[in-house]
Amino acid sequence: MKQLAEKKREKNIGEYIVYMYQMEDLIRSYQFNMDEIRQYVISHYPVSDQERTDITDWFRSLVQQMKHEKIQETGHLSTTQKEVDHLAKIHWDLLKTDQEYFKIYNEAKPHVIEAIMNADGQDLGHEIQICINGVYGLLLCRLTGKKLSPEQEKSAQAFGNVLSYLNLAYMEEKKDQK
Repeated sequence: MKQLAEKKREKNIGEYIVYMYQMEDLIRSYQFNMDEIRQYVISHYPVSDQERTDITDWFRSLVQQMKHEKIQETGHLSTTQKEVDHLAKIHWDLLKTDQEYFKIYNEAKPHVIEAIMNADGQDLGHEIQICINGVYGLLLCRLTGKKLSPEQEKSAQAFGNVLSYLNLAYMEEKKDQK
């Protein structure tokens, strides 16, 4: 799992963030009970005993981090949120310098505004957090078999386009830092 998370982080930061949100929710669904996570999740992975031990250790460390950061009910790990905020910084820079990105974001902007209006005063965070939440919401709907309206599909597609472009910029930035 840790290796999978790291691969996602190296190839697609948006997928990594969504994956980590999914792992947090999985841990919450088992009420932080490592015995149940081992029994109902980890034991079903077709991996060696050593890999299973590594996966267990990774989940245990996530459980400890989540408890330490007091996000048992809601919220996300600070390390993951740093990546979200980093994407937001790239977003704000690109809006000022990249016409292609500006166009892509403008296609998503009405959906961002709609999400804010539908939030009924709840703080959704910045635009990139809203895009990530939209894509994650789409994933959750698909996992639970819920049907999406055409408008929801359209907004998820627009959010995904924003995140795809940001991923390219993020990967380019990482490459330049090496």
